[in-house]
Amino acid sequence: MELGLPMPAQRKYRDDLRQLAVHMVMTTRERNRTSYGSVSQVAQELGIGRETLRAWVRQAEIDARIRPGRSTDDARRIAELEKGINELMRANRILKEAAGFFMREPDPRSVR
Repeated sequence: MELGLPMPAQRKYRDDLRQLAVHMVMTTRERNRTSYGSVSQVAQELGIGRETLRAWVRQAEIDARIRPGRSTDDARRIAELEKGINELMRANRILKEAAGFFMREPDPRSVR
């Protein structure tokens, strides 16, 4: 039975491969003293898509505060806060509906 709820995205690559790939790109950049071609080279060696690896490196640079942007920890924290806000809004809506239900005056014609 399908409820129509979104399933969490399954990761195609393991975290240890991601860390290794990013480390290899950084090492290649240092060794060659240029960033040109390092992502393509490592992506080809490991069989990873270039754009996927480029995004991993970009995020690693943000997390290391080398590049401006939203860090992984900040993004995770924001997602948790948004989830909490949504739960509070739902609870508030339920409480308002319940209060409205109990505040209604009974219909005098329905007295037994």
